[in-house]
Amino acid sequence: MAGSLIKNPGGGVAPTGGYIAGRKNLVESCSYRLTTPGTGKEIGCTLGNNRELFMGAFHAPHVTGEALKTAAFTAALFHSFGYDVTPKPDEPRADIIQAVLLRQEEALVAFCQGVQKGAPVDAFVTPEPWDMPGYDCKVIMAAGAFTLGASIELSADAPLREPYAAWMQGGLNFHSGRLGAMLAAQSMLERGILDITL
Repeated sequence: MAGSLIKNPGGGVAPTGGYIAGRKNLVESCSYRLTTPGTGKEIGCTLGNNRELFMGAFHAPHVTGEALKTAAFTAALFHSFGYDVTPKPDEPRADIIQAVLLRQEEALVAFCQGVQKGAPVDAFVTPEPWDMPGYDCKVIMAAGAFTLGASIELSADAPLREPYAAWMQGGLNFHSGRLGAMLAAQSMLERGILDITL
C-alpha cells in the first residue's frame, strides 16, 4: 500500500512526502525506482524534510483525534438543527469525514463559506461555486490550510447537486475545528437559512 504524508499520518506538519508498505521485495523495488538501483531506501526520498516528516508522524495520533472530535461536534451541532448527518453523532467512526445533508444550494454555499472563515490561513477568502474538471456540476471548496491539499486540515467541499451534502473533514486542533463548524452555522443563520428554534 502507499499513502500521502499530507493526510492523517503527517499530523499536519509534513509539507510533502509519502509512504510505501508491503512485502520487502516490492518495497525495495519501489525504493530503487524513486532513487537509483542499488541505493534505494538507503538514500530515501525525503527532500530535506526529515525533521518535519518525523514530527508529523509523532503528532499524527493526536491531530487525527482532534479531527474526529471536530467531526463528532459538527454532527451533533447540525443534527440538533434538524439536518441529516452521516455518521450520526453517536455512531462509530472509521474516518475523519463528516457529511452534513443541507437540502438546498444556498445552505451548502453558506456552510462552506462559514467553514472558510474559521480557517487558519486565508480566512478572508470567500469560496464560490465553480466548474471543476471531472464534475458534471459546479463545486464549492473551503480549505484554508497551511499545507495545500492536506485533508487533515479543516476543509469542506461539495458538488452543487442534491442532496446538497457538505463533506467536512480535518481540523488540526478541536478548538479551530469547532470554530469552523460554528461559523458555518452562523453563516447560514445570517442568511436566514438556519432556524435555531428547531
